[in-house]
Amino acid sequence: MKRVSLKDVAREAGISTSAVSFILNGRAEKMRISKDLEKKVKAIADKLGYTPNKIAVTLRTGQSKLIGLVVESIAGHFFALLAKIIEEQAEDAGYKLLYSSTENKAKRGNEILQMFSQHQVDGYLITPAKGMEQEIALIALQRKPIVLIDSYFPEQNLSHVLVDNYLGVKMGMEHLFDQGYKEISFVTVKLPLIQMEERKKAFRDALSARKIKKINDRILELPFNMPAAEITNSIREFLQKNPRTEVLFFATNYLGIPGLEAIQQEGLKMPQDIAMICFDDHDLFRLFPGGITAIQQPIPEIAKTAINLLIRQLDNRHGNHACEKIKIPPRLIRRGST
Repeated sequence: MKRVSLKDVAREAGISTSAVSFILNGRAEKMRISKDLEKKVKAIADKLGYTPNKIAVTLRTGQSKLIGLVVESIAGHFFALLAKIIEEQAEDAGYKLLYSSTENKAKRGNEILQMFSQHQVDGYLITPAKGMEQEIALIALQRKPIVLIDSYFPEQNLSHVLVDNYLGVKMGMEHLFDQGYKEISFVTVKLPLIQMEERKKAFRDALSARKIKKINDRILELPFNMPAAEITNSIREFLQKNPRTEVLFFATNYLGIPGLEAIQQEGLKMPQDIAMICFDDHDLFRLFPGGITAIQQPIPEIAKTAINLLIRQLDNRHGNHACEKIKIPPRLIRRGST
């Protein structure tokens, strides 16, 4: 079936193609076109089934009105809420969202960025995986608006927004020390990402400041994408080998949830037998009897800050994009597990 064109609408309305273009692109008032004619043309366009040619619009305006969002995962609470808020904010600014996830696989992430480029997105919001540096550098070299979220590459001078990971773990450790705990262990994931390194560093620094030795023995690092059942078993084995452990500090909630199961399977009660704290809050931690203490990331603030940074870059497409590096303070939620 032949695609309905602007010429078809113009022929039906008995006016010029340019006048139809002004009307359908929201410029009727600016071009002093009457409301009656505007209404008539829009009704004809609807009747004929006219839809704008996206490629033609992009070529004409230099904008696709698309934003590419790349996150680590579409399954987790953090990124699902992040994407929802970004989508709402982008829509308010007149943009649509293309959305995909890397699962922390650089090859997949690079392919997604290339696909977004083919769709001529106007700007990028990216949670980067290690190995995406070159593709991201290419986007920046092309002077495309770009903001990194939740992580960044220290060697690249690009705008980024994330929680203050070091401060979050420091707050959690200070809370535990104030509660009198000393035998604290840290369960984290083997990922070469700046946010995970900062969390681990904060844990190590907190113990070092207290002159606590053999810190490495207190850290359990697990592979990324390890099945939940295997995470649970690994944590159980760690507890059995380290019976003096008073607290398990989980670096992420996707480790904390199977960790909670491990504690229950070991028959330990919280906080009498063992305490628990987790970086990243979760509905389960709030609903669990007594509650699980957590370091809460301000997801709405992270999302809104990131999309606002990007929109400022989009509004100043032909100017210099100032590099803005923003760390947002987390919040310690004290509950019964500590």
